[in-house]
Amino acid sequence: MPRFEVTTLVQAPPPAVFDASLSVDLHTSAFAHTGEQAVAGVTSGRLALGDQVTWRARHFGLTWHLTSTISACTRPAYFVDEQVTGPFRRWHHAHTFEATGDGAATLMTDVVDFAAPLPPLGRLAEILVLKRYLTRLIVRRNAHLAAVVTRRPAG
Repeated sequence: MPRFEVTTLVQAPPPAVFDASLSVDLHTSAFAHTGEQAVAGVTSGRLALGDQVTWRARHFGLTWHLTSTISACTRPAYFVDEQVTGPFRRWHHAHTFEATGDGAATLMTDVVDFAAPLPPLGRLAEILVLKRYLTRLIVRRNAHLAAVVTRRPAG
């Protein structure tokens, strides 16, 4: 089963980065290029332990639906979102948040374990396309999250 990890340094304390990472609204704005929308479950605000959300987005020219749940959550250090239903055989996304230095910055780490449907064709898709594509999506989301969390009000 494929696994990848993305580490991002965000110049904000862990509670702010943690809360932003659970924001449905921030998630949809980060993935505006895919038309991603929360269409069922929690559709705005911040997710919490046990919450479910169904996402609709376009990837590879097709519309996909994925329902995930927050299956573990310890603020401000860790949470997990896992697919309940959707296009993957498995989707497990662990998020960790570690204070750096004086606590003013956060080392955010995403570890994603996933499996495509329809083995052995799915395995080929994982190797040739999906791992790289999904990694780029997480990097893009993290850059957006960092920009939003570190934005300073004018004045």
